[in-house]
Amino acid sequence: MRLLPIASLLAVALCWNNSAILSGALSAAEPRHRLLIADSSRERIAIIDEAGKTEWEMKIGPLHDLHLLDNGHVLLQTNWTTIVEVDPKTGQRVWEYDSANSGGNAGRAIEVHAFQRLANGHTMIAESGIPRIIEVDQAGKIAHEVALSVAHPHPHRDTRLVRQLDNDNLLVCHEGDGVVREYSPNGKTVWEYAVPLFDRLPADGHGPEAFGNQCFAALRLANGNTLITTGNGHGVIEVTREKEIVWQLQQFDLPNITLAWVTTVQQLPNGNLVIGNCHAGESQPQVIELTRDKQVVWTFQDFKRFGNSLTNTQVLSTDGGPVKAQLGRDR
Repeated sequence: MRLLPIASLLAVALCWNNSAILSGALSAAEPRHRLLIADSSRERIAIIDEAGKTEWEMKIGPLHDLHLLDNGHVLLQTNWTTIVEVDPKTGQRVWEYDSANSGGNAGRAIEVHAFQRLANGHTMIAESGIPRIIEVDQAGKIAHEVALSVAHPHPHRDTRLVRQLDNDNLLVCHEGDGVVREYSPNGKTVWEYAVPLFDRLPADGHGPEAFGNQCFAALRLANGNTLITTGNGHGVIEVTREKEIVWQLQQFDLPNITLAWVTTVQQLPNGNLVIGNCHAGESQPQVIELTRDKQVVWTFQDFKRFGNSLTNTQVLSTDGGPVKAQLGRDR
């Protein structure tokens, strides 16, 4: 048997140890996400690549919704009433609809806080202040309209995010009412859930000191349950069709993180959740990925390009693999 010199043995051992360390570092590394992300306080919507660089950006006004479409275009709002489709490669607006001056709305107090490009090519737009949901075709003509049930009407608070489900029903977050309602295509309420205050009194504000039930987003899961971000309730709940809470994330459940206004929620293919943590302050992450057992695996915290009003995020890819948006789909 041929014996290796001591130097060679040391080199092999060192190489093995370095490989083991490198392997361990790689397995523990955070995922790399490509993001579509927006913050009204910095008047910026952007695509951030997996290396953290700005791939595309555009100046915006107030915004509460955004989408990357299958054709690579971005569907966004430039203010509370104008929805545009933009080609990031050219910067050109290829479609636009202004709710303030269309559909008989001239002179009315109205805001838009949700929209979605539907499978039939129409664009669903939730108009707060009327309140209603319309489907608009490519020519800007209203093809369908659904009246909403709102107990406390207000142009800024009638709705937050709204999504059409695969059964064509509409899952609507009513911020002012603190209620999530599912409507049939003819406007009938087929399910609703009042977001609890959990025996606490409401407190004014937008940051961690505030409290309420002003829900922002709802995601229908494959098992029929619904994930709801509770807005200034600082968390996320999962409820069954029978309205039982089967999972809950609260304000201080994540180590060294304080949740404030929890906005968007997206479920990744691995089952992890990505949530928006708006108005939490510069010491806190603006976007968080966590497992269902509340382990934090990734955070986004960038107060150079974005501010304290980063409301909306969509994960576009993870480690090179595309991620399909699941912001309300009934899968």
